[in-house]
Formats: sequence, C-alpha cells, structure tokens
Amino acid sequence: MAVLTLTKENFEVEALNSDIPVLVDFWAEWCGPCRMFSPIVDEFAEENEGRVKVGKVNVDEQPELAGQYGVMSIPTAILFKNGETASTMVGVQPKSALEELI
Repeated sequence: MAVLTLTKENFEVEALNSDIPVLVDFWAEWCGPCRMFSPIVDEFAEENEGRVKVGKVNVDEQPELAGQYGVMSIPTAILFKNGETASTMVGVQPKSALEELI
C-alpha cells in the first residue's frame, strides 16, 4: 500500500476509523528535516504493509489538522490506534524508532 495523502476530508475515515494502527507524518515541503525523514517513513510503510497504515499530512495545506493534534514542530509522527493518539515523536527518527511504536 502506498503512503496516503491525508486531508481534513479523509482523515477521519483513513486514520481515526482504521482497523489497524496508523502512523501519520506531519511535514512541509520547505522543511529540510522533513525531506530527510520522508524516505524513512516510506520504507517503513513498505516493510509494514498490512500491519500499519501510513499517511502524510502537509501542514501548509492542512493547518487545521496540525492544530487539532498540537503539531508545533515538524516533522512530527503520530501513531493512532483505535482512533486515539497512542504515541508522538518529534524530529527525524530512525526506522527502528518507528518500528518500536507498533
């Protein structure tokens, strides 16, 4: 499964109502650390297909979602389980840190 582009229109269905955990990467085009983190997230998504869903929220295009989840710095990765925030990580993380979440 490819990484999903999450928006306020599909966030509830794709992230909050998912039957498997969902890792959401909050990022922006201009953010250098986000560009470093993106391939790590993509690789994590590929390796954990079926176990976890992965989506990305562009904070410039979706400021309401960033505000709703208290995203103050990017990149921020939030893991949702059963519609609730289960874990939050700020900054570039190694893939092993993402794997520990699930």
